[in-house]
Formats: sequence, C-alpha cells, structure tokens
Amino acid sequence: MTVQQSPEIGKSIVAAGLRTNYHDQGQGFPVLMIHGSGPGVSAYANWRLVMPELARTRRVIAPDMAGFGFTERLEGMAYTMDAWVTQAVSLIDALELGQVDLVGNSFGGALSLALAIRHPERVRRLVLMGAAGVHFDITPALDAIWGYTPSFENMRKVMDMFAYDRNLVTDELAQLRYEASIRPGFQESYAAMFPAPRQRWVASLASQDEDIRALPHETLIIHGREDQVLPLSNSIHLSQLILRSQLHVFGRCGHWTQIEHAARFAQQVGNFLAEADAV
Repeated sequence: MTVQQSPEIGKSIVAAGLRTNYHDQGQGFPVLMIHGSGPGVSAYANWRLVMPELARTRRVIAPDMAGFGFTERLEGMAYTMDAWVTQAVSLIDALELGQVDLVGNSFGGALSLALAIRHPERVRRLVLMGAAGVHFDITPALDAIWGYTPSFENMRKVMDMFAYDRNLVTDELAQLRYEASIRPGFQESYAAMFPAPRQRWVASLASQDEDIRALPHETLIIHGREDQVLPLSNSIHLSQLILRSQLHVFGRCGHWTQIEHAARFAQQVGNFLAEADAV
C-alpha cells in the first residue's frame, strides 16, 4: 500500500505553521478527537472504529498532532504541551469553529485537559478516556511504550500491554503498526518526545489540580478496569476534581476502550454529547 492510498491520510490544513493531517466526517456540532501517544499511532489508527458512528450525528474532526502520524515534522521542533495546545487551537481557528466538544485518549486526554483549562470558552463538553494529565508514578507498561525501539517483536510486546483481550492483538495488526512506526521520520520524532528518565514526561503532561478543579465543563471520564498503561486511579482522581463529571469504568478492558468496546464507547460518548445538543 502506498502512502497515497493509506486510509490514515485525510485532509490537510496549516495549523500553527504545521501542515496538519486530519480526518473530517459528518455534519453537526463539531467534536475534536485527540489520539494517544503509542508508537506508530495516527488519528485514524486510534479512532477508526468510532469515527463513523459518531459522524452519524455530528462533525468528527481527528488530527494527527505534531510529531505523530502524517502531520508535517519540522526539524528541531520542541514537542511540548504548549506546542500541542497551540496546534489544536490553531486547527479549530483554521476550520473556523467557535467551539468544539473535545474527546481525548491517554496523551490526548492530557492535551484536552490543558486546552480546556487554557481556553475554556472553546470547549463545550469534555470526554477523557484513559487520560494522562495528572501526576502519577509511571507504570512499567507506559515506560516500555515510550521507550519503544522499532522491531516487530517489540511492537508485539507493546501492543499486548494495550489490550485486555489478547485476541485483538494479532501478528497482522502488530506488523501493520510496526511498519507504521518505521515510516520516514516517525521513530525520530517519537524518540525525541519521551527520552529516559520518563517520569518527567508524566509531569510535563500534567495540569495542576487546582486548575482541573476549576473546570466548568460537563465531563465524561472513561477508563478500562484492567488498564496496564495508565492507572484507573487517574480517572478516579479526575472524577473527584471535576465537579460536573461522571465516571464510567469498563470491565474486561485495557487501555483500548475505543477498540475493545467500540460500539459501547461510541454510544456512550454520543449520548453524552447529545445532551448538550438538546439544550
């Protein structure tokens, strides 16, 4: 498959000076979906199962954030929360959207929190799935994922950490993600983001508790009970901090709620966002 034929390639727009690859499906109130930080990840790989379902009732926008997927990589770019928030807000501006619902997975959850804190008027409702964004002791699984070096064997090990149901992690899927991780520029930018010691990057993604506590948004927090990558305690803590929040825990589920329970995830998020549509 050539790059031009890849379903991971969507539309293209300049945001914060970066030629940003993004997917844009459906019509209605816009929802911006921010992917996680696994090796070889892209917005499409992260959200492919739920984008079509959510797009039945709303406009779904899913970008590749700087350093990931098929968004332009600028030499010497610093991958920081400031840069990612600026890119996300610039994308919203470039698409001429006043306000969006925001769905963030893992790293994308931390980014969504930071964006909502810094630009609360740009966010209507917030969904945090297996989110970083608070302080916690880095898990062995996250340390291994951020420390990934390219090989099929390493990708297979990493992917086994994501899913509760190992049947989802086939050799074919691991091979596809391995090949994605060795595309030109992918591993170089990935390795630059989270070099050891990696506890410091947990801290760099975290927002302050008092800022999270001040969030005014209705927030849906989702986590897999068996998540090895980010602890369930993160989401419990977020639910205690955010006044207008609700927490849903999926049993028999790892870090891939949107894949392991795709239909339930899409229905739950869709119903939550539809409450605001009806106001």
